[in-house]
Amino acid sequence: MLMENEDRFTISNGRITATIKADGAELCSLKDASGHEVLWQAGPEWPRHAPLLFPIVGKLKDDVLRHRGQVYAMTQHGFARDQRFSWTGQGPTSCSLSLADNDASRAKYPFAFRLDVTYVIEGDELVIGYAVTNTGDEMLPASIGAHPAFHWPLTDGADKRAHTIIFSDAEPAPIRRLEGGLLLREPEPSPVQGGALALSESLFVKDAMIFDHLASRSLSYSAPGGPTITFAWEGFRELGIWSKPSGAAFLCIEPWYGYASPVDFDGEFADKPGVMHIAVGETRRFTQRIGFA
Repeated sequence: MLMENEDRFTISNGRITATIKADGAELCSLKDASGHEVLWQAGPEWPRHAPLLFPIVGKLKDDVLRHRGQVYAMTQHGFARDQRFSWTGQGPTSCSLSLADNDASRAKYPFAFRLDVTYVIEGDELVIGYAVTNTGDEMLPASIGAHPAFHWPLTDGADKRAHTIIFSDAEPAPIRRLEGGLLLREPEPSPVQGGALALSESLFVKDAMIFDHLASRSLSYSAPGGPTITFAWEGFRELGIWSKPSGAAFLCIEPWYGYASPVDFDGEFADKPGVMHIAVGETRRFTQRIGFA
């Protein structure tokens, strides 16, 4: 039976257990077969777990969306993470949720859309699917991103500096950085050595690392003696890696389609670099896979 008013729903196959909230369609718990929690539990340093970023990723200049000469207030990462989704399916190892445009969304984003999110456990992986459909009568400009935060360190007492991210491919391309939440024009050299990124808090003094010329479509995150988290994505183009510049016990690994506005861009939203354009009646699909090795 579909429990439409349920705030949270848990799915499990005995190897993975995941809990999803109706608010924001947000993953709020992810445990392995031993019951070890790997997802950040929304502490005071950052009050979220794995928010869904839509219809923007990052920040717009002056928090303003411009469309056909009109201006709309749009705060960082958009509104979907703060909207309650409707349950559309619930089962032992899967669930689905949906959000459509409404009065609150149209006051910030004057477009018709439907955003569907599915969670399915397959073996040792949680597969999260996103579908953005243009239900209106004009082109739909949008961005979408995932923002899951994992414990860092992965086990209590472990050295944060012993943790590494191993990309599936070499990542020699320069990365992008932010200033005041906006994308700086000039890139900087990548800290990835071959396919390995040695993690340290100093990496985040200048905010997130943004990989906008990404070769990899998967990676692993691990530390000696701790669990290994595998991560893969389809449909997304960019990747953000972020933690609090002041230091915090989480690490965000974020596949995106889109990114913050460049520091010198304040034009029409449809012309913003990184935005996808979805034709009337079209659906764009994206997937992320989180698992244990």
